[in-house]
Amino acid sequence: MGISLDDLQNSEGFTTAEKGKFTWLPEPDAAERQFTVISVDDHIVEPRHAFEGRFSSALADRAPRVIEQEDGSEAWMFEGEVMPNVGFNAVVGRPVEEYSFEPTRFDQMRRGAWDITSRLTDMDINGVYASVCFPSFLPGFAGQRLQQLAGDTDLALACVRAWNDWCIEEWCAADPARMIPLQLPYLLDPEIAATEVRRNAERGFKAVTFSEAPHLLGLPSLHSGHWDPLMAACEETGTVVCLHVGSSGTSPTTAPDAPSDTIGVLFFGYAMFAAVDWLYSRIPIRFPDLKICLSEGGIGWVAGLLDRLEHVRKYDSMYGTWNDLSISPADTFRRNFSVCAIDDPSAFLQRDVIGIDNILLESDYPHADSTWPHTQQKIAAQIAGLSPAEVERVTWRNASELFNHPVPEAVQRDPNAY
Repeated sequence: MGISLDDLQNSEGFTTAEKGKFTWLPEPDAAERQFTVISVDDHIVEPRHAFEGRFSSALADRAPRVIEQEDGSEAWMFEGEVMPNVGFNAVVGRPVEEYSFEPTRFDQMRRGAWDITSRLTDMDINGVYASVCFPSFLPGFAGQRLQQLAGDTDLALACVRAWNDWCIEEWCAADPARMIPLQLPYLLDPEIAATEVRRNAERGFKAVTFSEAPHLLGLPSLHSGHWDPLMAACEETGTVVCLHVGSSGTSPTTAPDAPSDTIGVLFFGYAMFAAVDWLYSRIPIRFPDLKICLSEGGIGWVAGLLDRLEHVRKYDSMYGTWNDLSISPADTFRRNFSVCAIDDPSAFLQRDVIGIDNILLESDYPHADSTWPHTQQKIAAQIAGLSPAEVERVTWRNASELFNHPVPEAVQRDPNAY
């Protein structure tokens, strides 16, 4: 079972937070840096000006824009639709009891959520050297919202290009050594999407965010072959396909009357579902060099899934899907997929099963799951049993190699060197 994220954020009883109340915690001290860290899952709250000057004159009046509503909240307006969650869970720096799908004003969220200079400062406080940043509520985690609301394909493509231009020309250009460019995909035509990926690779983009389950967005499924032109372009250019939990526009849930905690507990679950769907679509078989990264799904489920894949392998002839292949689904997973730990202490005990080269870290700034400003402390507690070589792999080297993002030798040796 699943629930729409739009329905979820409109649910009055999802949290006990008092609507409109916000409190700032004391400014934290900078973390002691024990490790050089690359976080492969953080988020951007698009600033008011993100789309300004990035549309043709014919489409400029239709660009997304921020409006102030009668109740004082700020919202995005696009194609006649008002989208009220400006911050969408940008809650770092506030008490946990205030966490919700607000804030609804830019001045009610930490400035680092939407301002790149402040973001770099908050990365310094947290001890994070480099970051991959996903969009948030306005585009949707896979860029689907803007494209599905657009009244025509010209506007949809213009929105995708405008966001990508802003991301690489402003957000990542502020410090290219520390910001790893991730693009929105064009979802309405896989051939155009492939062309965009090739063009963006030449501009320096290292990754593309894509839907974990496009069929849940009303798009062709992974099993249709529809997306092969896009996957071919990603393989050809080394562009990492990042699958963020919730990029299907839904979240796992149980009974309709179950408490909302169950959704929080199960949020990681779609990462496991996505892994199985992508494996058995045989996309990683058709494109063996394709790099897939499962973001915000944790890693605690991986060893169990690998065991299950090996178990079901015994019945290949019953199903037929994998009969003609010598490589197993489990080994395909280890070859093509990377997974991201955020708060998974027990999972590191199974690192040999998961594969130490497949494990990455994330801080999820500025969302409710974020470990900011304690990411360094969390890492230290969770990887205490790892060897120095394993620590290097997990904290930065795996991400550096996956995203082709070199880390200066001085920073490799000393996390205080930046």
